[in-house]
Amino acid sequence: MKLHELKAAEGSRSSRQRIGRGMGSKGKTSGRGQKGQKARSKTRLGFEGGQMPFYRRMPKRGFTNINRKEFAIVNLSSLDQFDDGAEVTPETLMEAGIVKNAKDGIKVLGNGELNKKLTVKANKFSEAAKSAIENAGGKIEVI
Repeated sequence: MKLHELKAAEGSRSSRQRIGRGMGSKGKTSGRGQKGQKARSKTRLGFEGGQMPFYRRMPKRGFTNINRKEFAIVNLSSLDQFDDGAEVTPETLMEAGIVKNAKDGIKVLGNGELNKKLTVKANKFSEAAKSAIENAGGKIEVI
């Protein structure tokens, strides 16, 4: 073996370019060119080179509640596919594919008709849904 035949072991050398780590990595300007904003270490997040930033160009209206709860909505028409006398819970709704994820809970709305006697367990019910389930002979349980 001769000196010109020596090679580093597989995986021992890093292939990525180490920027801004002095003369030992790439030399003098470390691959950043000379001066200017791109040669510096950081720029402010969202900085667009002095033009009006996007977040300031966009109109701002209203209020966003950070504590907002988002309920998965289920209509009476989709509950009609369960067997007569069945117990409908968030788990059974997920298994049936009616609800993909329960988010902060489930709200039952009165859209459609219900002809079966069901025990429905959910976080919220609309007034129309309550009366329709009870008129069909079913029960309501608020979780």
